[in-house]
Amino acid sequence: MPFAILDPFSGISGDMTLGALLDVGLDAAWLRALPARLGLDGVTVRIERVQRSGIACTKVDFDIPPQPHGRHIHQIREIVARAGMPDGVQARADAAFTAIAVAEGEIHDVPPERVHLHEVGAVDAILDIVGAVWGFEQLGVERVYCGAIALGDGTVTAAHGELPVPAPATLKLLEGLPVQRGPDGAGELVTPTGAALVRVLSAGSPPSRYVPVRSGFGAGTRNPHGRPNALRLVLAADDVATVASDTHVRVESLVQLSTDVDDMDGEALAAAADALRAEGALDVVLVPTIMKKGRPGTRLDVLCLPGDATRLAEAVFLRTSAIGLRRTTVERHALAREERTAHVLQQPVRVKVVTLASGVRRAKPEFDDVARIATTTGRSLREVSALARDAAERIAADRVS
Repeated sequence: MPFAILDPFSGISGDMTLGALLDVGLDAAWLRALPARLGLDGVTVRIERVQRSGIACTKVDFDIPPQPHGRHIHQIREIVARAGMPDGVQARADAAFTAIAVAEGEIHDVPPERVHLHEVGAVDAILDIVGAVWGFEQLGVERVYCGAIALGDGTVTAAHGELPVPAPATLKLLEGLPVQRGPDGAGELVTPTGAALVRVLSAGSPPSRYVPVRSGFGAGTRNPHGRPNALRLVLAADDVATVASDTHVRVESLVQLSTDVDDMDGEALAAAADALRAEGALDVVLVPTIMKKGRPGTRLDVLCLPGDATRLAEAVFLRTSAIGLRRTTVERHALAREERTAHVLQQPVRVKVVTLASGVRRAKPEFDDVARIATTTGRSLREVSALARDAAERIAADRVS
C-alpha cells in the first residue's frame, strides 16, 4: 500500500491509531502476540467493535498486571529491543520515545536520559507506539501523512497536577505540525503517544489528490454525545494506475528458512515448531521427505519477516538438531483478513474473515473456541461446530457480530 492518511478530526492517541490500523486490515492475531514478543508477561490484548456517534470503530485495550508506574528511556529501549523487529521499525519506535523524553526534559529542565516517563512509560504506551509503528510496516505502508490535529480544550490532570490542554510536553511534540483548537468542551484529545507517533511518522499534510483504497476508524475511550471520538485512517494510492486490480490482496516480501532433519522424533519437532511460532514466526510447516541413503526425514520450513530472520535462524539451531539451513526471499500474496467475534450458546467465538479479490468474504470460526464451548456446555463438537459455522457465515455476509 503506497501511503496512509491520518485524519485526527477528534485528536489522536496510540490506542486510537492501533484500532484504526486493525479496522483497515492489520492482523489482530499479530497484535495479540506483540506483548509476548516484547517480553511483557501477563499482558493481554482486547479488541472489540464499538460505536462512536453512530460510526462503527475498532477499540483496543490492554489488560496489564501491576507494573512500575514509569520507566526511563534506557529501560524502554531494552524492552523494545526484545521484539526482534525490522531495523527501520525499531529506529522509528526509538525516535518516538526519544522525542517524548526530550520534550519532557525541556519542560522539566532535566537531561532526556534522566526523565522519568510517567504516563508514556507505562506498558500500554510502549505497546501503542511499537504496535502502531510496526503496524504500518505490516500493512506495507510506504509513507504516512497527517491532517490538522484537533487539540481539544480545557485542562487535564497529569502526574504533576492540573495542566492546560494540550499538556506542555504534548504541545512541544506538536511543534511544526498543523493543529487546531477545539471543539469546545472536548477536553484532552491528543495524548503524548499520539503526538509522538505523528512526529516520527508524518511526511506532512495529505496530498490534494489521491485514490482512497480502504478506510477505517479507531475508537477513543470516551463516547461523548454528538461527536465521534475516533481517528480515521485512509489507505490510499497516488492515482488509479497504482491501485492493484484486487485491492484485497497484500503483496509482501518475506524470508523462508528451511532445513532437513532425520534424527528427531515427531513430538520433539512439533514442540520446536510451536516454540518458533511463539517466538514470532508467521508460519511453521513440517513436511515429510526422503534424505540420503533413503532415510525418512522432515523438512522444517519457517516463514518470517525479514527483520526476524536472523533471530529465528538462531532459534532453529537451538531448538532442533539442524546444523545448517537455507534462507530464501519469497513473495507472499495475502488476502485481506480481519478477526471478528460471534456468539454461540451465549459464548464468544473468534472468527477469521478474509476478503477475496472479487470482494466476496468467507469466514472460519476458531477451533479452540469451538472446542472450549463444547467442553463447557456438554454439547458435541459436531453440534457446536455447525452453530459456529452458521454464525461465521452470517458475519461474512453482513458483518454483523
